[in-house]
Amino acid sequence: MMSDALTHPRVLLLEDDRSLGATLTERLRKEGFSVEWSETVANVQLNDLPNRFDLLILDIGLPDGDGLEIAKHARATSDIPVIFLTARSTAEDRLRAYELGAEEFIPKPFHLRELFLRIEHVLANHAKSSQVKIGDSVVDFSCMSVSRAAGVEKLNVKEARVLKILIDRSPKVVSRDELLDRVWGETEYPSNRTVDNVIVRLRQVLGSAGGNRIVSVRGIGYQLLIDTPAKDIATKEGAS
Repeated sequence: MMSDALTHPRVLLLEDDRSLGATLTERLRKEGFSVEWSETVANVQLNDLPNRFDLLILDIGLPDGDGLEIAKHARATSDIPVIFLTARSTAEDRLRAYELGAEEFIPKPFHLRELFLRIEHVLANHAKSSQVKIGDSVVDFSCMSVSRAAGVEKLNVKEARVLKILIDRSPKVVSRDELLDRVWGETEYPSNRTVDNVIVRLRQVLGSAGGNRIVSVRGIGYQLLIDTPAKDIATKEGAS
């Protein structure tokens, strides 16, 4: 059974295999989830997905479309967690899924216990990191915004994903190459300067907290210090 902190999470299940869909719906409900199951992309109501669900479990290949498009739509305005559960497991499929920010990519066939453990892990991590305080700024990934005394500013998808990676890895240094791979992937061709420009924007949005806590490590990448301002452990590089 899921822990009390994760009681009754709302799940959208997109699965066209009727037998598997029925089994997963039944088992998820026994585990305390509220489940909406759809066998087709057309039956998924795209309006306000992040406010209606806490987790998306999506198949990729369906008779009338692609679960990747559902994830893309949802991720355009939120960081709602996504798990892909699919028989399509080529390197290209996995890459596209992770480029969209999927937390998990589980190929079929799979073990139910493994699926539930991964779901619990994803929801627990998401709950811990939906709101993060950095200095005098509060980052809310559920609505991709940063609040501070000067007001509220929105983050775009790539800004939010870069910041999320820096937070998750804090206080470790994250290389530009890793950020490029995880945020832009191989279907886009940005340069290191693309990462630097996003960092400039994040520093501006976070105000004094951004300038003090997002630091450059020369020749490597960036480091976020959540609890304490930066000291002499990294060298800022110009305007980057």
